Amino acid sequence: MATLSEWVEGARPRTLPAAIAPVLAGSAVAWFEEAFSPLLAGLALVVALALQVGVNFANDYSDGIRGTDAARVGPLRLVGSGVAHPPHVRAAAFACFGVAGLAGLAIVVLTGHWWLLAVGAAAIAAAWYYTGGRRPYGYVGLGELFVFLFFGLVAVGGTVYIQVGRVSASAWWTAIAIGALACAILVANNLRDLDGDRAAGKHTMATRLGDSGTRRFFVGLLAVAAIGVFGVAATSSWWALLGWFMLLALVGPIREVLRGVSGRALIPVLKQTSLAELACAAGLFVGLVIAH
Repeated sequence: MATLSEWVEGARPRTLPAAIAPVLAGSAVAWFEEAFSPLLAGLALVVALALQVGVNFANDYSDGIRGTDAARVGPLRLVGSGVAHPPHVRAAAFACFGVAGLAGLAIVVLTGHWWLLAVGAAAIAAAWYYTGGRRPYGYVGLGELFVFLFFGLVAVGGTVYIQVGRVSASAWWTAIAIGALACAILVANNLRDLDGDRAAGKHTMATRLGDSGTRRFFVGLLAVAAIGVFGVAATSSWWALLGWFMLLALVGPIREVLRGVSGRALIPVLKQTSLAELACAAGLFVGLVIAH
């Protein structure tokens, strides 16, 4: 039976900035467009956090029962380590999805945008089928695409839409920046697990690109994020360039990835890239609040 501290570690709290950042960045655009709603932003944050923890538990469960986590480095795997029963971890994942669904339903009731129910259902399905189901898309190298879509375009665009009622050019640029950073986190994670995933037959983007290609892909995503911040500034206010504050947190990750570190040595890269995403969102928020 897993202890409370093991459940908390299994939830992977260090991934939570990837859930907070899209809502914070999207709310920055809503503030700039004079439509910020604390209630709707708060509900969007509940959805994002619940989905993030849910996908972490779902990934733990699915990889654990497949044996993919047998030789993992990084955070505790509840199923892979044997500290928790697989059905309990699966139940925790679906409980989180339930919380996300209830918060999403509240958003739909408040805004009247009932078609968003379909978007929410797609987000929950994407969270589960990343490593769950008979043909998980995370095992065929599509993880980064879906992360960009759901933790970038959908998360940021959705946060803006429920508050503003439309998605402006600056919102799309914001989504591109945040989505690219979210992808970079996953790329660093898969680079860390490259050898283990190959041995387990898990075909991630990293196993397809190879070590050197994955490292170039990581740096390329950070460049896309920087361009995205410039796009936000060009379509709203140059104060949005405070989003480039993220670059201070990215010096170390870029250096270490290009230097060729691997395995456990990439854990700090994951942490710093995650903080960079949050720094980008915070910089955008501060900049667009000042501009308004």
